[in-house]
Amino acid sequence: MDLPVARVYVDVGLPHLDRLFDYEVPEALDASAVPGSRVRVRFAGRLVDGLLVERVAESDQPRLAPLSKSVSSVEVLPAEAVELVRAVADHYAGTFYDVVRLALPPRHAATEKAEVRPAPEPPAPDVSPGPLAEYPGGSGYLDALASGASPRAAWTVVPVAAAVGDWTDGFAAAAAACVASGRSAVVVVPDVKDLARLVPALERRVGKALVARQSADLGPSARYRAFLRGLRGQAKIVVGTRSAVFAPVHDLGLVCVWDDGDDLLSDPHAPYPHARDVAAIRVTQRGAGLLLGSYARTTEVQAWADRQWLRPIALSADETRRHAPAVRIVADDDAALERDPAARAARLPSQVFSLVRTALVQGPVLVQVPRAGYLSGLVCASCREPARCATCHGPLRTDRSAGSSDTVTSCTWCGRVALGWACPTCRGTRFRSFRVGSQRTAEELGRAFPGVAVRQSAQGRILESVGEEPALVVATPGAEPIADGGYAAAVLLDASVLLNRAELRASEEALRRWLLATALVRPAVDGGTVLAVGPTSARALQALTRIDPAGFAERELADRLEAELPPAVRVVVATGDWAACTDLAAAVSEVDHVTALGPVVAQHATASDDLVARLLLTAPLAAGPALMRAVRAAMATRSSRKDPRPLRVHVDPVDLA
Repeated sequence: MDLPVARVYVDVGLPHLDRLFDYEVPEALDASAVPGSRVRVRFAGRLVDGLLVERVAESDQPRLAPLSKSVSSVEVLPAEAVELVRAVADHYAGTFYDVVRLALPPRHAATEKAEVRPAPEPPAPDVSPGPLAEYPGGSGYLDALASGASPRAAWTVVPVAAAVGDWTDGFAAAAAACVASGRSAVVVVPDVKDLARLVPALERRVGKALVARQSADLGPSARYRAFLRGLRGQAKIVVGTRSAVFAPVHDLGLVCVWDDGDDLLSDPHAPYPHARDVAAIRVTQRGAGLLLGSYARTTEVQAWADRQWLRPIALSADETRRHAPAVRIVADDDAALERDPAARAARLPSQVFSLVRTALVQGPVLVQVPRAGYLSGLVCASCREPARCATCHGPLRTDRSAGSSDTVTSCTWCGRVALGWACPTCRGTRFRSFRVGSQRTAEELGRAFPGVAVRQSAQGRILESVGEEPALVVATPGAEPIADGGYAAAVLLDASVLLNRAELRASEEALRRWLLATALVRPAVDGGTVLAVGPTSARALQALTRIDPAGFAERELADRLEAELPPAVRVVVATGDWAACTDLAAAVSEVDHVTALGPVVAQHATASDDLVARLLLTAPLAAGPALMRAVRAAMATRSSRKDPRPLRVHVDPVDLA
């Protein structure tokens, strides 16, 4: 009882109570109430959860309430994890416990109390450089990790189905080099599909006993067991999806993040942290190394490279094109359609037919379609008015019935079947499509290439892999299956659909998705070809033909700097009651260099909505911390006054649309 006072963060969910509270430690709880452990405390007459952060000798308060219960003596949140959670909460204008809920998996008591069995002695790590040796600076990066240094790098991987494009082996080599130096590594990927590819590569390098997989799909027991293995130092490599970036390990030496442009790495729960930025905060605090790998390059990573906070690892332009598939563009404008009657009739230019016909002799062909469904955009065949649901006025779409060749037209918002639809403008009863989905595309290709197997991969029925036999694989972005030996060719249809989305990152995201598809194709020396159907003048498509994501990111970042858009500035998006947004704008007006845009009427807002207004706050990077403090103070004031008006704050959102 030398330190009888416990300092506790209490789970009350109120910003104005986001601070430490002092409690007395009863003698019976002295041994179990350790810093970093879960406790239960009495707060405002209720028994609530808390996290004991530290024990001190005395408190400023004359009288203290006692701790009610020690839930567990396990130090689930070590001191360095507390520092990280606090920094992330401050960076995103959130609360400590909001971040804790994202960082800590739910407790599984039986797993926590189970006997810890000694693991077998792991083999010596395989520190061969793998594909990183092909890149200038790659071997030096691995040598620095193995020697105990902490280099930071952005690895631009060649998009090709060959050894030089095997990012899983490259990440495994970096993690193994870190383990060889006596330290631990944390590896983060967007989804379980990437996990399934990466975990075997890591286990081949360091042995199964040193790798712990952390993801929600494992179930409560397995997930908590993996968390404890990293916490206790049994696992030297923790690999998982976005929440794994918080995983506690002994002596952190490296954090790796794959494909930081994937929006799955941005948590959809408040305060909406992005795994890339959490990784940057963590390696800065701990003095650890960082490896960001991707086929593309985000403007955030390019900004860090320009400031020399990290170093790029990439092949030269000539070497990249030598290793990658050949990429060509086919125009889809009206003039091109007039010259190509087949394109107008079947929506597929004759060059696509020629490429597919030639490539099918060598293996499977991937066809990427940006939309799922059958006919995803319908208009009246007579007057071209958009076809809307009679009940909720949502857009209509047509899909194939399960196990049938019949089509069903329904609303994309409420799901009601559109029976007896009639156009309110001209009373016409026939539809016309201006958006064709993956199902209709597969049907067209099946007619054009009779006798060739057509396989579909989209939401609801995603294929993991396909064989080497000739087949047409129609997939939506992100659902492309891996082909054994790589695809002979890939066709990227309707490129303008991805480019014309009303989003700040539309071009950046389009290039990222195209490069992910390109990475599944064989090298050009083996006949691998990618054909993109879209506007030839588009900057993103031109970057695709050159396989130049770094150059594209440089130009995109220059445009953002000129327009004062992220990542050149910090951004806060507030959505909610109009008066609440106005009050927030007034509360931060004293911060230097802050610009308030709005409030304005939120998109798709209706009279019954609570979130009817939208406010945008921007500040230069240097003024970002001051803006975050002002926003947190304003939210704390609202909370203390029990302001009933709804207001949601999102810092640095992925999408500003």
